Amino acid sequence: MIQNYLTQNVNRFASKWLVLAIDTVSVSISFFLSYCIRFNLSFDFEINWLIIQLPLVAVISIISFMVVGSYKGVVRHTGVRDVYNLFNAICLSSIIMITMVLVNKEFVFIENFTIPLGIIVIHSLLGFMALTASRYIFKSIYGNFLLRDLKVNKNVLIYGAGESGILTHNALTNHTKNRSRVVGYIDRDSQKAGKQINGVKVFHKDVLTEDFIKKQNISEVIFSIQNIDPKILRDLVEGLVEFPVQVKIVPPVEDWINGELRASQIKQVQIEDLLDRAPISIKNQKIEMELDKKVILVTGAAGSIGSEIVRQICSYNYKSLIMIDQAESALYDLQQELKLNGFHNFIPIVGDIRDKNRMNALFQEHKPNMVFHAAAYKHVPLMEYNSYEAIKINIAGTKTIADLSVNHKVDKFVFISTDKAVNPTNVMGASKRIAEMYISCIQQEKKTKFITTRFGNVLGSNGSVIPLFRKQIEKGGPLTLTHKDVTRFFMTIPEASQLVLEAGAMGDGGEIFIFDMGESVKIFDLAKNMIKLSGLKYPEDIDIKITGLRPGEKLYEELLANGENTLPTYHKKIKISKVRDLDYATVRSRIDELCVSNMFFSGDTVKLMKTIVPEYISKNSELCDLDGKKKSEEDDKPTLKVVQS
Repeated sequence: MIQNYLTQNVNRFASKWLVLAIDTVSVSISFFLSYCIRFNLSFDFEINWLIIQLPLVAVISIISFMVVGSYKGVVRHTGVRDVYNLFNAICLSSIIMITMVLVNKEFVFIENFTIPLGIIVIHSLLGFMALTASRYIFKSIYGNFLLRDLKVNKNVLIYGAGESGILTHNALTNHTKNRSRVVGYIDRDSQKAGKQINGVKVFHKDVLTEDFIKKQNISEVIFSIQNIDPKILRDLVEGLVEFPVQVKIVPPVEDWINGELRASQIKQVQIEDLLDRAPISIKNQKIEMELDKKVILVTGAAGSIGSEIVRQICSYNYKSLIMIDQAESALYDLQQELKLNGFHNFIPIVGDIRDKNRMNALFQEHKPNMVFHAAAYKHVPLMEYNSYEAIKINIAGTKTIADLSVNHKVDKFVFISTDKAVNPTNVMGASKRIAEMYISCIQQEKKTKFITTRFGNVLGSNGSVIPLFRKQIEKGGPLTLTHKDVTRFFMTIPEASQLVLEAGAMGDGGEIFIFDMGESVKIFDLAKNMIKLSGLKYPEDIDIKITGLRPGEKLYEELLANGENTLPTYHKKIKISKVRDLDYATVRSRIDELCVSNMFFSGDTVKLMKTIVPEYISKNSELCDLDGKKKSEEDDKPTLKVVQS
């Protein structure tokens, strides 16, 4: 161990002293040449002067180099900063030299140490040029000779000739283990086309064809454009997935390591990058005031949405955060994550929202001011034939937390619903719609402000389609898809959670907030793109198998029910649904009846759900018999509701 330590330190310091020695020799030679230039390339000057002055100039240079630290840089990675340090060292040595000449002229400490100002200026210029050139030469030698074993095995195009593109080029060329060569830049700006950056040609985007890629033998195209619109990125990438190239992307600047891009951070484009949406900054004064010094309770806190709501709440000045979930392991993981990030003002509680006595005790103990209710069963096929559990958690559980919120005088209750509650075709969607209706009923008491948020699928959530497709690709396929025409809305988990907080802050009670989900995505196209982005071909390498719609599954999702329209809010991504009026007394009575019937395992619970929600028509399910029709594939045309502002 001691031997290794000594070896490492000897090598480390030996390289620095070698650089210092070479720099000293370079400036000494430059000083000699400055005399020659000053005297018209002749030796018509006193050699004795030079013999006295040269050692002093060398000592002054060494002092300057050590003060500035210019000799400490790694020569093979010399950059602009290193050249700047060399310039500072030369300036410092020139200032010291001029000062010593002036002082010596007055007091004569050293004989024959009168250096003409012209020689000092010439020496500074020659010294700076010599030091810079020596580093460039050593860097070139290292790149061309010492790395000969690292043969170039792929040609790369960088899409984007801006600052990010240049930094990407530097990251690739400075990475010693990288075996790629940047063939050129691609840019949409026609004025840049034909020019060169660091010796690399800039091409216009129109040249990016299959013939061009084959001719230049391109293996990778790296997108290096910061803050690019996801829709534009999707169009660009989809135009490349048919070509025999890998498509990669540079991460956002905020994800760079210490503000510096590393070649290892350049990753292959994932389908999430194409579905991602523009980030929304919601940390505003309204939310801050809403959460300030409040006790906040989050149910389903370890789930996909619940955990992200918790993370975002932690950035505000709340009084206390109560996290409830029945999933012990997931809640433990969240607890450890929050501690790791420096958050400690939270209380994790393993509990079931269906346990009214336990929940009542928690409300009494912690006295929450605001409740975010994210706990729910959400998987459509599983709930279709487990209606007992769907009713017990999604309806009775919501009813329990809502009733306790009223009893314990909670200020606001934010309920997280789903687009599957709109014109439901399955038990899960119907259970969430009934929960929405109960929220509307209890709002009539005007005690707690009840707010409902409604949105579609979130990327990366537990059980979502993208992780499933990724696992199937890793196993060699095929990808399983329920129907070739099925479409879904997608939103990122952080964005959905941000909008939930925003809606909770702006709501006054009784609203159903609809989030702007953008355009719906055809899952068949999504599956094909995932195959191609993995460097495989469809259907040659991996096929897509159509399995048929699962029980209760829709072809098309909707955000508004029949008879609903929207009103705008101050946030362009959030609208308020104008829901149709309900007979609150009747609806509430039937929901109470449903919960009681479910407790006694009554077989008529789904039929009662259809009575409460008349638009609930089962699809592709054994429950179709309750509607007086047979189970069948959904072949009807989409009836998407246009969102009106």
